[in-house]
Amino acid sequence: MSSLDDAAALAAGGGAAADRSRSPAAPRLWLGGLAASAAWLAAAALTALWPETEEWVRTGEFASLLAVVGGALAFAVPLLRLFGAAGERLRAAAPWLVVLALGVIGWELVTAKLDLLPRPFFAPPQALLEVYLDEWPRLLECTVASLQLLLLGYGIGAFVGFVTGVSIGWSRAVGYWVHPVLRLIGPLPATAWLPIAFFAFPSSWSASVFLIALATGVPVTILTWSGVAGVNPAYYDIARTLGASSRFLVLKVAVPAAMPHVFVGLFMGLGASFAVLVVAEMMGVKAGLGWYLQWAQGWAAYANMYAALLVMALVCSSLVTLLFKARDRLLAWQKGLLKW
Repeated sequence: MSSLDDAAALAAGGGAAADRSRSPAAPRLWLGGLAASAAWLAAAALTALWPETEEWVRTGEFASLLAVVGGALAFAVPLLRLFGAAGERLRAAAPWLVVLALGVIGWELVTAKLDLLPRPFFAPPQALLEVYLDEWPRLLECTVASLQLLLLGYGIGAFVGFVTGVSIGWSRAVGYWVHPVLRLIGPLPATAWLPIAFFAFPSSWSASVFLIALATGVPVTILTWSGVAGVNPAYYDIARTLGASSRFLVLKVAVPAAMPHVFVGLFMGLGASFAVLVVAEMMGVKAGLGWYLQWAQGWAAYANMYAALLVMALVCSSLVTLLFKARDRLLAWQKGLLKW
């Protein structure tokens, strides 16, 4: 009996050991979060405690903001697993969070603390915070005006470019007449049409819409045309065998197969249209971020200029992100075939 008891005890111990081996490992400490938190708290301490060569109004608020970021990261370190997918994205962003904090420290040192860069061309980060706190109504108004102009011109250009590209890729007759025109105006930047546009259109706003639409429409047309023309002919043969009409071939075969190329054109058109938007607003439109840049340069308000540039970068990045989301949703059925 004793031998049987010993065998049972050994079996039970082995089972417990196996259960322990199958148990999840203890969570690792998020060292990247600790480093990022320390970097942001160091930036806050440097901003608050190091004397400035010139007094800046919002230094205290800026130091508090940096401390809040560092404290939030420190708070997230032990709770990262509870955040799910957001926690994984935060873990992946840890190196960038450290680099951004070090960039803020360097920016603060060479401007407000050591005054190594010439004034007034380079402003410290707390000067940008002052602009956002004091000028946010005007910045918001200009951002809304720019978005209205951009989305209208981009929408018109994308629609016309898509229809034109499908027509060229499908119909030889349309390609015969449109292709030479496209080769003529395609290589020219949209800003080269500024004098003609402002003369031909009744207002600078409508001229700006035309220029943005032109900057968007050309790449969308070319990429859509390339996508439709590059569809595998076997797809058409199979669809015709099953009795498909020409309309079905265009809408259900050619267009879906060409959509990856269409989205490449949309991405290219978005970047080009944003550049044209800024130039058009600086030339004639009386509202928008481009106009705000022109105004800030005229008054040597370089902190306002940098603040507007940062807003423009965030707006453009947000629009690109939304376009990526739309592409992933519309082309989800092609993810197994395409490399994103």
